[in-house]
Formats: sequence, C-alpha cells, structure tokens
Amino acid sequence: MMNTDNDMTACAKRPDAPASPDRGHPQVDAYLEHLLVVRGLSENSLAAYQADLAAFTAFLDDKRAAVGDVSQQDLSLYLFHMRRKGLTSRSLARHLSTLRGFFAWLEDEGLAHGNPSQYLENPKLPLKLPEVLSMEEMAALLERPRLEDKLGFRDRVMLELLYAGGLRVSELISLKPFDFDPQVGVLKVFGKGAKERLVPIHYAAQEFLETYLRHWRSMFSPKEDFIFLNRSGKGLSRQAVWKCVKRYATEAGITRDISPHTFRHSFATHLLEGGADLRTVQILLGHADITATEIYTHVQSGRLKRMHSQFHPRSNMRTRS
Repeated sequence: MMNTDNDMTACAKRPDAPASPDRGHPQVDAYLEHLLVVRGLSENSLAAYQADLAAFTAFLDDKRAAVGDVSQQDLSLYLFHMRRKGLTSRSLARHLSTLRGFFAWLEDEGLAHGNPSQYLENPKLPLKLPEVLSMEEMAALLERPRLEDKLGFRDRVMLELLYAGGLRVSELISLKPFDFDPQVGVLKVFGKGAKERLVPIHYAAQEFLETYLRHWRSMFSPKEDFIFLNRSGKGLSRQAVWKCVKRYATEAGITRDISPHTFRHSFATHLLEGGADLRTVQILLGHADITATEIYTHVQSGRLKRMHSQFHPRSNMRTRS
C-alpha cells in the first residue's frame, strides 16, 4: 500500500505527443507493445493509452510505489486525485478503462496476483445524445461543394461517402482505389484495430466516386495510393476533412458545432428513422458490441411513439371535461 499523503488540403500541425512513460516501468512499455503488435491499435488509440498510463505512473512515482504493489484503494486514490485535477467523469471512465486493460494483461502474463481494478465502479456518465443533422440539413450541406473544379468535386465525394457509409474520418482518409468494388457497390473499410468490414453505398454515391476516380483524381498528380488527395498529391489529414466539413456547414447555414463524426451519427439515426433494425446498424457501423449502438435507441423510441399515435384507434381521442 502506498503512502496516501496529502486549405482544407494542408495538414494541420499535430498536437505534441504525450510524454512517454518513465523507463522505470517496463511493464507499461511491454503492454504498449502488446497493444501495438498483438491488438493492432491505431496510432491515435495507442497515444491515448500511453498518455493515460504516463499520468498513472507519474502518480506512482510521486508516491514511491511500484506497479506490482498497487491495490484497489490505491486506484481509488488515483481516480480521486485525477478528479481533483479537473477531469470529467467521461475522462475518468476512460482512465479506468485503460487501467482495467493494463492490470488484466499483467494478470494474464503472470506479472501480478489479481486485478486491483476489477471491482471499481465506473463513474456515472451523463446521457449525451449524439449531434445529428436533419435530412434537410444534410441535403443542403452535400450540395455546397462546387463540382466544376477538382477540389470541389473531391469534397463532394468525401461528404457523400461519410454519409452514405457512416464512415469514421480515419476510415475515409485510409481508403484506396481498390477498396471500392464498383460491380457490387461496396467499400472495403478498415476500422478500429484494423478490423475489415464491407460497407454498401447507395447508387448516387457510387456514381460520384466512380466519376472522381475516373476523371478527377489524376488531376492531383497522385504521390500516394489513397483515394482522397491534397494539392501535393498526398493523402488528406483528419484536420483537412474536419476543416472541409466546417466550411461547408457554415455555407449551408448550419450554426451548430458539427464534425465529420456528425455524418456517422446522422447516418445511423436516419437509417433507424427509416425502419432499419439496431443489429443492422451495428454491423454497418462496425461496432463490436451492440451496446455502442444503443445510444441511437432514442430514435427508435421516437419512431414507435409516432407510429402508436398514428395507428392506435384511440390515439386521437381527447379526455372530456
């Protein structure tokens, strides 16, 4: 037990990388290598794990404690310490998830006796519904790019695919020409953890993509084998897509703060409003667990209420005074 004393085409500058865990913690280094090599985590996911573990090991160093000696009470103190530093419940939940994975791995590898994080309760998170565009707002946004030049046509295709396939921005910018099968109208997408899935896209999006690949992409003088390129012929950055979405949203008169991920939320919501079942939406989004998709059940509830109001024989009756 430890002591408890009190351009949309140019890459934007990336934030400074999180500090590396202290080299006095070889277990952390080995775990990060496991996440990279065995689980195939993306660069962004790995950086998040690294930052969380760096904060935790800094706390241990300050208390002169070893990783192998950590108890459940120590972890509770750490989470209390992070809350006092101003972390939100959502950030604390992420930290706890990181620690659970780390200590579970230590136990599996025989480097720890038991998992001190096993019985810790998750912080209570406020229900936060995703930001969603209406179908009218989405239509207005998609119409904003100019189709007369290569940048405008490229941007229109990007926006179409974000909405047609519910793609994450990382999945969009990683697409390569051979990931599109025009014969069956599907995209081969590599999601989180390099998991592959096939995503169908509607006919209009197929036409835009085929036209772009056939006539417009070569105008960027490709230097990298990605579908979407910047002026230098290299793959687009996440920041470039984000700026693109922001610009066209403003032009479409959308004043809410939206991002490329808003297209993914809108994709799922509009499918459910149209009658799709939750399991189908889960597969299309590439969610490993349906609980990640259940945030959209508020849409089904609203649709069911409308259907009940429309078809129940007594729904339009009013109570007599």
